[in-house]
Amino acid sequence: MKHSEFWQVLEATFGAGYGRSVAEDLVLASVGGRTAARALADGVPPRTVWDAVCDEMELDDATRWRHRREPRKDRSA
Repeated sequence: MKHSEFWQVLEATFGAGYGRSVAEDLVLASVGGRTAARALADGVPPRTVWDAVCDEMELDDATRWRHRREPRKDRSA
């Protein structure tokens, strides 16, 4: 997972405003008691941070793996 994928999936899951709030305010024990934003800034891999968010927010597996889904192909002709 890249940093850009982390931010995309965070916003896709929570919405732009609330997603940023989650990243800035939610303290994640599994990344050393840091927020997602701080953990990323400190060099924690985005995948580790995303897993911590998913665990803390009790998100389902479909959401956890959202960043790995292939985008729908445009089938309109």
